Amino acid sequence: MERNINFDQWKWVQLNKNELNAIWEQETMLSGWLSAVRKNKTNFVKVHRLIDGERVVYGSLIYRQNVDEEEDHQIFHFYLTCNTLFTIDLEFTSFKQMAPEVLLRQLNQTENAVDGFLFLLGELVNDLLVEIDQFEESLHKLMWGVKKKNEMRILEHVFRQRHELLVCKNLLIPIQELKMAIEETDFHNVNNGEIFTRTCKRIDRAMVLLKEYEQELDSMIHLEEVISSHRGNEIMKTLTVLTIIFIPIMALGALWGMNFKHMPELEWRYGYLVSIILIVLLTVLLYEYLKTKGWTGDLLKGKKRGSFFK
Repeated sequence: MERNINFDQWKWVQLNKNELNAIWEQETMLSGWLSAVRKNKTNFVKVHRLIDGERVVYGSLIYRQNVDEEEDHQIFHFYLTCNTLFTIDLEFTSFKQMAPEVLLRQLNQTENAVDGFLFLLGELVNDLLVEIDQFEESLHKLMWGVKKKNEMRILEHVFRQRHELLVCKNLLIPIQELKMAIEETDFHNVNNGEIFTRTCKRIDRAMVLLKEYEQELDSMIHLEEVISSHRGNEIMKTLTVLTIIFIPIMALGALWGMNFKHMPELEWRYGYLVSIILIVLLTVLLYEYLKTKGWTGDLLKGKKRGSFFK
């Protein structure tokens, strides 16, 4: 159902996608936008100028996205002139941080439809900033989790956080493009206005936060790669050292395990004791030699408490 909200200085027309056929017949000015809305299911923005010189920005914006399901998202379509804002599928309930009555009062104080639309964009970014704050808390726990318990499950958590960050960034980039399109259109008394400046700063703040968190996650991933590589090298080194250490027992065991008829050691009274002593002695001497050379590997040494390399 079409709903018109007449503010003191501009008008907001809220539409439903099911009403497109009726609107198509009534509003020839909107035909290009409505045609794009019918076909489009993702972000886009276009800057246009009508025959009478009226500046127009129209397009579609995905403003909510489920991090687990690609198709689970919310999108609205907009057609913006200086004095009128047309939206499809954008309701007051879309703004989580501001009650509808407060939102209406704030919109009524704006001077034109462009400022009103910028205010709505700013509130969408504000909702996104709240999600980024929650992401920051999760990232803090993850950062210390990497130190306390370095394992495969932690690495999976790191990559999940990286995916969530990409989803947030994917939501913010089209909003930034839309802000640039409005700036390019150069609506009268908008680009230097308070609302435009505040919205731009809010978008820039969100982008800076996402960039910094992206760098933190990349550092964690790099740290995990270094730790995993080091651990793998130490495991291979240790297994090699253990193989070398057991060479005496394998060699002497193979020698005395032969079934030759004439073997003088078989007649020795203390042959068994001598063989045990010889095996232990050679093993210890070989281990000490490797240890002196520094070839034994860190896994054969004790771990310090709180070490990353667990």
